[in-house]
Amino acid sequence: MIDPLDVPALRMAWLNLWRNRLRTGLATLGVVIGVVAIAAIGITGTAIQTGATQQLGDLSNTVTVFPGEDNADGRITDSQVNAIERAATGATVVPQRSEALTVSSRSESRRVTVEATARPAALYTASEGTIPSPMRSGVLLSQEMAAELGVELGQTVSVDGRSYRVVAILEPSGGFGPGGVSVVLPLDALDRDGYDQVTVVATDGEDAQRLSDVIPAEVNQREEVVDTFTPADIQQSISGFFATLNAALLGVGSISLVVAGVSILNVMLMSVVERRAEIGVFRAVGIRRREVMRMIVAEAALLGVVGGLVGVVLSIVIGFMVNAQLLGDPMLVFASRNLQFLGLGFGFAVLASTLSGIYPAWKASTANPVEVLRG
Repeated sequence: MIDPLDVPALRMAWLNLWRNRLRTGLATLGVVIGVVAIAAIGITGTAIQTGATQQLGDLSNTVTVFPGEDNADGRITDSQVNAIERAATGATVVPQRSEALTVSSRSESRRVTVEATARPAALYTASEGTIPSPMRSGVLLSQEMAAELGVELGQTVSVDGRSYRVVAILEPSGGFGPGGVSVVLPLDALDRDGYDQVTVVATDGEDAQRLSDVIPAEVNQREEVVDTFTPADIQQSISGFFATLNAALLGVGSISLVVAGVSILNVMLMSVVERRAEIGVFRAVGIRRREVMRMIVAEAALLGVVGGLVGVVLSIVIGFMVNAQLLGDPMLVFASRNLQFLGLGFGFAVLASTLSGIYPAWKASTANPVEVLRG
């Protein structure tokens, strides 16, 4: 028998836990699951949120104007574009049309949504070639579309039966906003009245937010013929969604750790019952109640520490894979928000385990040593 007077409480706790490895392992597994539920899922949610925000691209200074619910034609007229220009003094106003058309090369053909505008240089950046301003001829292709069609800069493609020379290849951008288009034509290539939308390029994000309110006030009189949105609106919605999701995940993880705590409580109670004679001997030879309590609580806390550490390591491994896959940088797992999730999971694990050991420790320390040794 190990003398608790000569062995530190933590080492004594470790040796006692190893007496029943299966039971200890199952209790530790519950803690690991709880930590992973908080940390790994939180890290995954952060990576998804970061990726979604990055998909907005560098568009924080743009305002998209589209037909409002009272717009009977579903188009923005020239007079409304003029009103937008009056409201957006100092900003670049880019009317746009779009239509689903067939784009073909000599070997490939794709049906895509084609955009037409006279001022593409305000919205896009070329990786090859030069974007004309204003654009009166030629076609702009995204890198992906050029690869799918098998064409290069200077070659010719057919758009709905009409031939256009590729004057620029566009840099890839996020999936939201004008940067996500794959084919851009001159405005008169889609010859019809009105525009499907108007993009206003403001000086900065603050000016864009101001214009998103000013433009409807200027254009809409009695009816809502136009409406607006900015990437900031999307970012705000994304942030709100993930705030709710993280709160829900935290609740799930907390419940998991509470269940693990109950499991540890049962483990410690069973351990106390099995070691009644041993504890009675400790008390009979003069070990104080406080020392007995400290020993039992240390065992419960140690379960939380071990389970918490294993859970943190697993969460980091999962975070490495998720951040590498979604963001291309596995080291983002160590971003400050992710470290908060790791610390929260580990801290909650240790706290729940320690609290779970208090009642068994009290029960062990209050046992009458004489009665225990007799019975």
